[in-house]
Amino acid sequence: MRPRLRPLVALALAPVLAGCFASNGGSETGTDDGSRLRVALAFPPAENLSPYGADSTILSRLGVTEGLTALDANGTATPALAASWRQEDDRTWLFTLREATFQDGSKVTPAAVAAALAHAAQAKPAPAALAGVTLTAKAQGAGGVRITTGAPDPILPLRLSSPSLAVLSAKAYEEKGDVDPVGTATGPYELTKVMGATAATLDRYDDYWGGRAQATGIDVKFVADGTARASALRTDQVDLAEAIPVAQAATLDKATREATATTRTTSLLLNSGKGPFKDAALRAAARQAVDASALAKDVYEGYADAGAGIYGPAVTWAAGKRTGPVGRAGAGKPDGARITLATYDNRPELPEVAQVLKQQLDKAGFDVTLEVREYSRLESDALAGKFDAFVLARNTLVDTGDPVSVLASDYTCDGGYNIARLCDKDVDRAVAKAERTTDTAGRQDAAMAAEARILGTDAVVPLVHQRIITGVGTAVSGALLDPYERTLVGIGTRR
Repeated sequence: MRPRLRPLVALALAPVLAGCFASNGGSETGTDDGSRLRVALAFPPAENLSPYGADSTILSRLGVTEGLTALDANGTATPALAASWRQEDDRTWLFTLREATFQDGSKVTPAAVAAALAHAAQAKPAPAALAGVTLTAKAQGAGGVRITTGAPDPILPLRLSSPSLAVLSAKAYEEKGDVDPVGTATGPYELTKVMGATAATLDRYDDYWGGRAQATGIDVKFVADGTARASALRTDQVDLAEAIPVAQAATLDKATREATATTRTTSLLLNSGKGPFKDAALRAAARQAVDASALAKDVYEGYADAGAGIYGPAVTWAAGKRTGPVGRAGAGKPDGARITLATYDNRPELPEVAQVLKQQLDKAGFDVTLEVREYSRLESDALAGKFDAFVLARNTLVDTGDPVSVLASDYTCDGGYNIARLCDKDVDRAVAKAERTTDTAGRQDAAMAAEARILGTDAVVPLVHQRIITGVGTAVSGALLDPYERTLVGIGTRR
């Protein structure tokens, strides 16, 4: 049985957030012009709100940034700052811009867009959406941007929908090495103040090309504690609270909790580059020790499905194309091998998942030390390969909407988000083949073939496919809940 937080304890946490969501402008009561929204987000900025890393989705979810394209619920690229586009040859695309302005008043011009994409292409490390991709962008006339890729890139319009490829004004790049999204983006809400990793203030950008947003602004609090987020929603301190813990779902009125099937998969990543799990036989032993069905039933209380692969049920075509893992090693004997298993507590289920995994791995003969931190204090160590094993909740299609992109960024030798430190020539060849495939069905088949190769290394053990619970106040309408978790607040979101 999992421990339950007693209602009195949960309510006692509510005062912690009292006063955090006072308006910094605009009306606190409903008016014809709309009220400010109060939002509790689970993840504080880890990279000073740079659009090139994990913080990019914070900006897109709050309606601050946008790129040339967007991604609809079906995974199709749709117009955003680009009103249309066409492919000129296998490496060249021409995007026609709509009339729009940056939040600092300057115009969205072809030169400004080309410069923004050049900055993204030169970022170190490269944004996940550009893993293995080189591109150059040049202004074309008064309203066009011509983008050329180093190799044929059939999914470029999808790639450009990534939150990490947001278009910002020249002012954003004035400080060498830094990118400042405050007042330099194009979305319906302008980031006006950032209080470190604790809070942020946004005001409506009245000259947004898509029309004025219905709320006058957003007051954001970054609240890593999931119980506190749920308590804040229950006590009407917030209007929207993301990532409600499954243990807290029952404490919310049914009308205020929304469960959304997502493309997020929680996995156990095993460091194949060094340490005990450099041995494929020990990775196989760890995989055999894991009981994912118990996690879905007990830890996630039915708000998840047992891990079937890198892609879960929300990727509707994947199950019918999945084949068995290729090239798995036989399981070895752990013989007390010491490993450090790490995860983060911004998603409250993850420490419990890690605790269950520790028990399962200890029982199998490993000697497991568990380390839990807040994500922003953990990411750099994870990417540097300082842990033997890592529990990660990863939205597999968030970067581009393309199933191949996450494989390139997470599981290839040159991948920018390769926490598993996997470098396998057969995997790299399979991913490269998928990247070269242009037609949709063939690309899906190639992605599943690459998945089979990756799973065969046992560097990743899929655990569960999640349904994310969002707390939505009864007075709120128009919240944007999508399987890619890129959006939350839009022009029609209000209370």
